[in-house]
Amino acid sequence: MANMEIEHLERAVGWKYDLPATSESVDMRISLERLEPAPNHADEIYLELPRSSLLVRGIGTILGTGTLGLGVLMLILLIYLFLTTSWAFKDPVMLFTWVGILVLCWATIPMIRMDIEFPRSEPIRFNRKRRKVYFYEYHYDAFSPLGRRGWGVKPVVYDWDDLVVEACSIYAPMGYGGLMERVFIRVCKPGTDKVIDRLFFTYDIAQGEKYWAVARLFMQQGPEALPDFVNPPWDWNSDDGLSPMHCLAPKVQWPADIDLESRTAPSGT
Repeated sequence: MANMEIEHLERAVGWKYDLPATSESVDMRISLERLEPAPNHADEIYLELPRSSLLVRGIGTILGTGTLGLGVLMLILLIYLFLTTSWAFKDPVMLFTWVGILVLCWATIPMIRMDIEFPRSEPIRFNRKRRKVYFYEYHYDAFSPLGRRGWGVKPVVYDWDDLVVEACSIYAPMGYGGLMERVFIRVCKPGTDKVIDRLFFTYDIAQGEKYWAVARLFMQQGPEALPDFVNPPWDWNSDDGLSPMHCLAPKVQWPADIDLESRTAPSGT
């Protein structure tokens, strides 16, 4: 029966292997001191790790705005040709051109919006006392680029014991070799292999393994087990030394109730 459950487990695209389980001890031969960026915070109650699924800021705005502007100019030209020539709207070429430009313009809006609205960081908080993990998760809906419901920061909370970290890699046609690495956190329904969520962790497998080792050390033994990190933590809400596009990005601001819960222990402990 166990084998049947594993066979039906929904793997991520490019899945290679699962990292050690939450209860598995950390291999102390892994060097964690030079981890960069270092954890944002660590005390007796919670550990906060930095995370960002947006690699480069500004590209989406520049390319999206340029594409949108070009599309608008092409639409103006089509309207001019429609009004001044015999080119009928029902002409297949005209109709296909209209639809193609409109779809292109519509598809660039999410690219621009994500680049503008994406938070400076998407931190993860590991609460040792509650044995819960809090994800500062940004959601978007590419099929509703002008909507409000599917967009914005909506933190999610899961039990520590329900998390599994998976390393993935795929080859894509790119000039620098084509290897794309990803590390995801898989959340399954307790006692089953049914995946209820999959969250981005890191872009680099080696970094993901180190961050996961830090999280397990903290959750298993507490902050005293963590090494003395060489690199200081970054202040993601500071504008010092950051690009203009990063400074324009929304600062990390947890909802008040989640912020309080993620930083405190349960009452009576």
